[in-house]
Amino acid sequence: MSPVLAGVLQLLALVAALGLSYRPLGDHMARVYSSEKHLRPEKWIYKAIGANPSVEMRWPAYLRGVLAFSAVSVLFLYLLQRVQGALPGSLGFVSIDPDQAFNTAASFVANTNWQSYYGEQAMGHVVQTGGLAVQNFVSAAVGMAVAVALVRGFARSRTGELGNFWADLVRGVVRILLPMAVIGALVLVACGAIQNFSGIHEVGQFGGGTQQWNGGAVASQEVIKELGTNGGGYFNANSAHPFENPNGLSNLFEIYLILVIPFALTRTFGRMVGSLRQGYAILGTMAAIWIGFTALMMWTEFAGNGPAFELAGGAMEGKETRFGIAGSSLFSVATTLTSTGAVNSFHSSYTGFGGGITMLGMQLGEIAPGGVGSGLYGMLIMAVIAVFIAGLMVGRTPEYLGKKIGTREIKFAACYILVTPALVLCFTAASFVLDTPSHSMTNSGAHGFSEILYAFTSGANNNGSAFAGLNADTQWFNSTIGIAMLLGRFLPMVFVLALAGSLAEQTPVPETAGTLRTEKPLFTGLLVGTIMIIAGLTYFPALALGPLAEGLAA
Repeated sequence: MSPVLAGVLQLLALVAALGLSYRPLGDHMARVYSSEKHLRPEKWIYKAIGANPSVEMRWPAYLRGVLAFSAVSVLFLYLLQRVQGALPGSLGFVSIDPDQAFNTAASFVANTNWQSYYGEQAMGHVVQTGGLAVQNFVSAAVGMAVAVALVRGFARSRTGELGNFWADLVRGVVRILLPMAVIGALVLVACGAIQNFSGIHEVGQFGGGTQQWNGGAVASQEVIKELGTNGGGYFNANSAHPFENPNGLSNLFEIYLILVIPFALTRTFGRMVGSLRQGYAILGTMAAIWIGFTALMMWTEFAGNGPAFELAGGAMEGKETRFGIAGSSLFSVATTLTSTGAVNSFHSSYTGFGGGITMLGMQLGEIAPGGVGSGLYGMLIMAVIAVFIAGLMVGRTPEYLGKKIGTREIKFAACYILVTPALVLCFTAASFVLDTPSHSMTNSGAHGFSEILYAFTSGANNNGSAFAGLNADTQWFNSTIGIAMLLGRFLPMVFVLALAGSLAEQTPVPETAGTLRTEKPLFTGLLVGTIMIIAGLTYFPALALGPLAEGLAA
């Protein structure tokens, strides 16, 4: 079987698996977030944290809950790393330095999971399972809660109430993420991923010598790392490590985990707003971009020019032979079009255009299908922008799902789409203006520029994957990327919740003959065009200096 055919068959199998999961999972999540009942374990949690899950919140109160919970999470994870040397199960590792502890705490709480350290050489069992793995669950649940709050803003009228943050957070963990993670962990263990609390072992190497390996609760962390679109690996090699991703079957299963909740949330959206066709329109937009990027990535990596590429069957440098170009391309597109950050190959080794595709996927806002929760609310913001543009074209007040998109709403949406590019481009520029940061680059020229551009693109967009080649474990990058991760995560949430509150207060507008039909393919095409134009106008100059210049010079 040719590698190209194998890649096509993997893509078809993945689409089939996602299609089979779409309806039951999407409907289940709609029931979870619409239910008025509380499970007994949930009641115990509410009592422990002193929360009343039945109290409805307006958007400022909902936002305070998000920020307060996240601030406490950052502080807890930071302190846990700082005292690691005194904890049991530390495997002899010392406490983490302050700048790296801050970077890691910000990273995992912001659902970014950027790692400027070697996981197997820095973090013991307690920090890995009691700190990082816990944040993998709750940071994903925070993103889902914010998305559901925005959906309620569209679904409700004449009220500013968006639900209860604590109820949405707990339900997301207890009823959605935790059951799916348990099942997924069993599948990964069956595929060969490890799950233990063993210490460090000396292992003999082929040809002589020894190497140190340590075990850990890898399968359980691996599954929520993908399912919650987190991305932080137990080992430095991430999902290229055989303990995390043993074979081709586990590789395809992990890609499925990355995509299944973000895609299914579009059906949850359709259910909650009372129109499944609206959910299908958002799904169609996400799917069109994802399939297009996947096809383009496979073509770019299989069609590398030169005798070395031809002998290797494509651009195999930096890719695992277990997965090949097809499995690596599928994984890289899935991880950069979502806020996952897991990698099973090294994006720095991709062709110039291939590396540019991974960057552009993040720069779109990671909305196809995007992160758990963040992908849906990011796409809905773009839908608001699209109907506003359509309204300008035909000379009428734009409407979406029966809500008028006025000056206030468009200001919130505009602020949302401006935050992340400002962080990426300003921090990238500062890194080249100052003398010290550029010393962290392994390469010079266009590829070196791409290393730094990718780092801030990944951090500010809450992705967490690395281009490789950049020494990011410095005070400058630990601090600035940490700031970019926090601002890139929580500032957009401010505008999302403010928009949700504004929409929920409105009185529904009756549909007329002039209303734009946002459930039609025409709107899906308009939405895809809006996304590509906004990202292109924003990032094209930077991309031209990096991956485009490298690709054209090859």
